[in-house]
Amino acid sequence: MVNVDYIIVGQGIAGTMLSWALWQAGKKVLVIDDAKENSASRVAAGIINPVSGRRFEPAWMYDTIYPFAKDTYHQMSELLQVPVLTERRLWNVFPSQQMRDAFMKKAADGKYTALPEQLEYEEVLDQPYGAAVVQGATVNLRELLPAWRKFLQAQGALREAHVDVAALDVNADRVIYEDIIAQKIIFCDGVATTNNPWFHALTFLPNKGEVLLVRIPGLHTDDIIKKSITLVPQGPELFWAGSSFVWDYVDDLPTDKQREILEKSLQQLLKVPYTVEAQLAAVRPSGNDRRPMIGLHPEMPSVGIFNGLGTKGCSLAPFMAAHFTAVLQGNAQLMPEVNVNRYF
Repeated sequence: MVNVDYIIVGQGIAGTMLSWALWQAGKKVLVIDDAKENSASRVAAGIINPVSGRRFEPAWMYDTIYPFAKDTYHQMSELLQVPVLTERRLWNVFPSQQMRDAFMKKAADGKYTALPEQLEYEEVLDQPYGAAVVQGATVNLRELLPAWRKFLQAQGALREAHVDVAALDVNADRVIYEDIIAQKIIFCDGVATTNNPWFHALTFLPNKGEVLLVRIPGLHTDDIIKKSITLVPQGPELFWAGSSFVWDYVDDLPTDKQREILEKSLQQLLKVPYTVEAQLAAVRPSGNDRRPMIGLHPEMPSVGIFNGLGTKGCSLAPFMAAHFTAVLQGNAQLMPEVNVNRYF
């Protein structure tokens, strides 16, 4: 039998950061992940945005979570020898005069947002109402996730497999799965948790997102460009362009309908031609109150969850993983805003 402290199910951004935090705390972890290519974390652009919504309201806990995330990602970059965090401007193109007026009234306070000294990208972007600049960042998930996976493999701490929840042997102080004995099992498997009988009480609002990879000749920038669609640099003249939100969907595959919608938004933003090189889709595991779902099952404390990070996953995950690790060690009380007990 293999003895570990924690089984972590899933190695998206949630499972990656929780396994990192537990490893930092000296705990023995075993991550089990089925290597699904179109998981939400593997399709996402890794955007960190200090503001939310069209009113540019400050993101929840941003002053706390971003400095922590920045430090954590730099530590991981040094260990794994891959570029992880890139601080970038978000060039927000106003879609209307009304949106510009709303920004001027509520958000131009200089902390995270400002009006640019001069309008840029005039030859490439259609921006008759101007733009705002937001100081943000991206997490290079296409480097981070494989690099951490390779690190786990080298430690003998990864299995590529699908976890059969029905095959778990669970009691209050230990979990047995196949040849593994653990103190606890923590589910970090995104939308798959919606079918987990231990957490059927949770209110998930899964939604499907689709993105395009597009080549835009002549557009060279490190900025994220955002209007009704968001462009995130992926390489010379190559951009992640997305994403859509669909609540009613049949499967997790790309569709012609969403490609048409995304291309329409591109055409409204760009003055120059582009080519589509790929189309990707994934299902996001959002919660109904836009707060993470973290904690141990109230009746079975050997079963836990670290999920529901939503579109703020790359900024929230490092801090919340460290917080949950402190809770698991008995050094902190779980924040009520994220405590999964709110659903039971």
